[in-house]
Amino acid sequence: MPKLHSPFTFAAVVAIPLVLIGCNPSGQQGVGGADGGMPPPEVAVITVKAKAEPVELEYTGQTAGSRETEVRARVTGIIQKRLFTEGTVVAAGTPLFQIDPANFQTQVNSTDAAVAVAQARVNQTSRDNSRLVPLIAEKAISQKEFDDSKSALESAEASLKQANAQAAEAKLNLSYTQVTAPIGGVTGTAAKSDGNLVTASDSLLTTIVQTNPMYVNFSVSESDLLRLNQQLKSGQLSVPGKRAANGSLGFSVSVRLADGSVYPRAGKLNFASEKVNPQTGSFDVRAELPNPDGALRPGQFVRVMLGGASRANTLSVPQRAVIDSPFGKMVFVVNAENKLEPRPVELDGWTKGDWIVTKGIKDGDRVLVEGFIKAHDPGMLVKPVPFVAAK
Repeated sequence: MPKLHSPFTFAAVVAIPLVLIGCNPSGQQGVGGADGGMPPPEVAVITVKAKAEPVELEYTGQTAGSRETEVRARVTGIIQKRLFTEGTVVAAGTPLFQIDPANFQTQVNSTDAAVAVAQARVNQTSRDNSRLVPLIAEKAISQKEFDDSKSALESAEASLKQANAQAAEAKLNLSYTQVTAPIGGVTGTAAKSDGNLVTASDSLLTTIVQTNPMYVNFSVSESDLLRLNQQLKSGQLSVPGKRAANGSLGFSVSVRLADGSVYPRAGKLNFASEKVNPQTGSFDVRAELPNPDGALRPGQFVRVMLGGASRANTLSVPQRAVIDSPFGKMVFVVNAENKLEPRPVELDGWTKGDWIVTKGIKDGDRVLVEGFIKAHDPGMLVKPVPFVAAK
């Protein structure tokens, strides 16, 4: 971006042509052929036209899996074998590790035996109780004897339920010796190798990340959000679609990768925080993009571009027309007398690679785009020609 050549203050820059004029007795700038002076330099200008322009908002984001899961051991034991290849895609339920099942198989056998004993006890007490039913009807036995028999049956049935529960727990623990993928996705590295002892819940074995769809997390500053809301309320900015239940608007989402290329699949916003993140001072926003071929990987830094918005009566100038000065951004306007006028400007984003100017110029102004080396002094006479962008 071109900068002012003079290191002096803006007042000093303005004073330069005045000194030159003072040295000219006639008070006029020489023109080729009139008094032997140099002809005015030729500069390229654009005539600013107010029109509706698409607005693209751009933020820095980082990709993340739509689901990220830690795979942990659920029983204590020795890892016999790793059953997957690290970094590959696995489906939900795919076996990942095999923990030594011998001890757990023994527990299953023991609980099965306990169930058989409890079942036999129920059968015995049930038969005993059945024999006492006709006797209590004839009052051949006491009521207490019958009640004791009935209680013995109920106790045996409860013991059977307990034995069944213990057997089910033993079978469940046996099934946990084969560690399976809880979700489908890309596996990470194995945190434990064959022969290592793992403990229930505390031992991380690997991770699985679901990369289709892929999430992109980014932040919108409070000032940006306030400005957007103000422009939406005033009608200066329009966005397709209504505000969704998650608080986001109908922006289209695309991302630019580290090499400058644009990811070919568009996405959508699926989350917008309603409160400021106290750690960043910004609003957390998340986009979702399809990633069927795994081109995007978790942790990548990307540029998130929100499109679809448009601004009415927009004034825009090429990037090279905007100058950094000690007083901020400015442009040179060629007035009706073909003289340069410096104009401080306020900018607000991009549209098709051009700066959007919200203050400092008006519709119909001629803004200097090329020729700063030849013409950079306020009040300088120039010869404007239309600017032609390179193809």
